[in-house]
Amino acid sequence: MTTDKNFLIDFLDAQSTCISSLSKNVDQISQIVKILISARNSNKIIFTLGNGGSGSTASHFVSDLLKTALTKNQKRFKAISLVDNIPVILAWSNDVSYDEIFSEQLKNHLSKGDVVLAFSGSGRSKNIIKALKFAKKNGAICIGMTGSSGGLINNVCDVCIKIPSSDMLTIESQHLTLCHCITNAIRHKGKPVFKYE
Repeated sequence: MTTDKNFLIDFLDAQSTCISSLSKNVDQISQIVKILISARNSNKIIFTLGNGGSGSTASHFVSDLLKTALTKNQKRFKAISLVDNIPVILAWSNDVSYDEIFSEQLKNHLSKGDVVLAFSGSGRSKNIIKALKFAKKNGAICIGMTGSSGGLINNVCDVCIKIPSSDMLTIESQHLTLCHCITNAIRHKGKPVFKYE
């Protein structure tokens, strides 16, 4: 029987292994940074979405884009988290379907050249897939972050990073690490407005 201490060590080792493996995705990470900076410079909107813990990552990343990623003498990001307007989500969910909560919001806002960034551990969430398909059909750039299987997200996105794990907590932790990596890369390309020490 595994002791609590060994269990904790195993979990932390799994995080370390995943982070180390992400260096293999450096080209994809760099591509995402370029896409986001291009969207910023072209006044395009970046939309994020996800369910559960992935939803909180979507909200967190928008917070980082709107403040932490600010650099001097550069335009500001235009970013919207589709998980943050609870009344709108409840209305679409109650009156139509939970599967439509993100795609219907995109119908209000999305323009050609905008970016849609989806977080999904399984890569199979219907509301995520529907939103990505709508976005792709209407000329958006689609980015996905998912788990080892990739699910259906891998087939819809222009860029998709798959965390080499099937453990949801590990996947979600690594998605947030990727977001912070991307935010730091954006800050590194200019003079950050805010310094964090």
